[in-house]
Amino acid sequence: MTATSIGTILIANRGEIAARVARTCRALGIRSVAVFTEADADALHVRVADAAIRITDYLDGSEHLRAAADTGADAIHPGFGFLAEDAPFARSVTKAGRVFIGPSPEAISAMGSKAAARVRMASSGVPVLPGYDGEFQSDEALARAAEAVGFPLLVKPAFGGGGKGMAVVEDAASLPAALASARRLAKAAFGDDRLVLERYLQPARHVEVQIIADTHGTCLHLWERECSIQRRHQKVIEEAPSPAFAQRPADRARMLDDACAAARSVGYVNAGTVEFIVDAAGRHYFLEMNTRLQVEHPVTEEITGLDLVELQIRVAEGRPLGIETPPVSGWAIEARLYAEDPDNGYLPSTGVATGLRLPELPGLRIDAGIEAGSAVGIDYDPMLAKVIAHGPDRETARRRLVAGLRGLRVAGLRTNRDWLLRVVGSAPFRQAALHTGFLAEHAFPPPGIALEAGIAAVLFDLPRPSVLPGVRRGWRGNPWPAPAILLEIDGQKDSDGAAIALFVRETGSDRYEIGQRRWRPGEAPEGVPDEDTDGLLLADPAVVRVVSRADLEGGGARLCLEIDGRVGWFAITPVARGAPAGRGTPNDLWVDHDGRSSHVRLLPDFTPPGTQGESGGCVAPMPGRVVRLEVSVGDAVTAGQALVVLEAMKMEHVTHAPADGVVAAIPVRPGEQVERGTVLVVLDSAG
Repeated sequence: MTATSIGTILIANRGEIAARVARTCRALGIRSVAVFTEADADALHVRVADAAIRITDYLDGSEHLRAAADTGADAIHPGFGFLAEDAPFARSVTKAGRVFIGPSPEAISAMGSKAAARVRMASSGVPVLPGYDGEFQSDEALARAAEAVGFPLLVKPAFGGGGKGMAVVEDAASLPAALASARRLAKAAFGDDRLVLERYLQPARHVEVQIIADTHGTCLHLWERECSIQRRHQKVIEEAPSPAFAQRPADRARMLDDACAAARSVGYVNAGTVEFIVDAAGRHYFLEMNTRLQVEHPVTEEITGLDLVELQIRVAEGRPLGIETPPVSGWAIEARLYAEDPDNGYLPSTGVATGLRLPELPGLRIDAGIEAGSAVGIDYDPMLAKVIAHGPDRETARRRLVAGLRGLRVAGLRTNRDWLLRVVGSAPFRQAALHTGFLAEHAFPPPGIALEAGIAAVLFDLPRPSVLPGVRRGWRGNPWPAPAILLEIDGQKDSDGAAIALFVRETGSDRYEIGQRRWRPGEAPEGVPDEDTDGLLLADPAVVRVVSRADLEGGGARLCLEIDGRVGWFAITPVARGAPAGRGTPNDLWVDHDGRSSHVRLLPDFTPPGTQGESGGCVAPMPGRVVRLEVSVGDAVTAGQALVVLEAMKMEHVTHAPADGVVAAIPVRPGEQVERGTVLVVLDSAG
């Protein structure tokens, strides 16, 4: 291959990876061009590139080629996802006289089919799991194959990646539904609904090997990564090297050699990843090869000191790598920040990222796809950023990751930040007792309602007068306690729909006593005097002192509060400032404190007409698109029965009947976009 010099790279992707590729381009003196759809017109990756051009669909290869021609790009970097493993697209790029920064179309095709890759690996001497990769794809054929493979087994699309469409099937009765869902998602995401079955090992680890190869015959491994912590078969936390091989150098060497053998078997060039499943005895089995850069590539960069995007560009220009596999330097751990709520079934979250803070700490790297004010919708993957920590050993890297996550703040939408802190701070994670069922085995529940966040929100809001100018809120001309300030913290109420009522009494300059009780609709939101406590609002109130207050850039404040003798910092960011609480419009505040982010709504004293919401039915738990209706009008349903399937952020979510009943109406139809809270199915009570 004749060496060439790349001057302009069009990045055929979006979000964090597009911004990351643009940074390397700038460091190399190469001009970068971003593409964006209407939904991404104000996205971060558009601003960090040297130029940008609008397209209508990230999956339309012809649009990227047109954009490259219009902007003078002589090369295209596909990032990961979208068209990164699309052989026809890679072929069309080279046919158009441009450089595709990735492997050849032939290598992509050879490894793009998990079924064909299994056959190739077996013939090359690389171990594979028992499974089925045949052409017969009917339900009957797959059911027979499943019985031969044995349960539990893994159903997965023959093409694509990212965990989409994968499902663990425990028994034959669960197989038909898993096949239908996998086919549907595979067709939508990858354009092909063929499936593969594999024996499901548990406990087992998911370990992958980073390889890089040039056109001059060099093929190197860059060590391995541990990727066992997954939700819905999608990775959440990754690290390098893998703790599994700390005491097994011979097993590691065999796996690294097999990864390079897999790459050589298809004449692989550029960066790629060979994925293995590793059993408790340290034996590895080929899963698939990702013919692209991986999301988790930064942990490899941290332990090797290499820039993988720079190496990709060097190889694409036809130059030799000029390196050998470097020794492992320390340890790196990466946590993916998602717009989702792990405490509510990992439901996706949407909103505007206000109050964004990305800390700068020693040994910490953050690859972000958002900035303050970025809008997060339902159209694309929910990953917002990656937090990567590096240290001389695993425990130092883990502690630095904890510090980075604690210092990171995103207000305006729910993220998995708090949950990540609970995971990486847990004893099983510290002990590196990792396997692919880690999240199913260990529960990481929230620590209950964050009442301190409610106190901080109230004190943030108190300085605004709510009656007349010059008259502080809650002022009373009699000895009776002040009206309650009604709150909802993280949407938490009890089974009777009770909100939280806080009663505030000022006892001095920046000093308060704050009592609490539950409040139910229909009750007068007034405090009850307590004779035994000399007129205090409630028995045993919290004693609070405002130590200091400072404004935050972009709105909000940072409060230092002493609550019952404990001092802590609270970062408070308003999301939608409405009328004062009690005037009919809630105030939404995000409170970040001690590694926990809470959404606090200051509720009106009286619920305006028409806002009570629908009852006796099923509502959308998130924004999304209606994929399929599981019931019809007139059907009798039981509690927990599937009613409607929604899709958001490339994942399917099933909504279920809240109680027994009869379907009275279905106000939505397949293909319709719905907002959170939209009534999907109306039920009449059964009997």
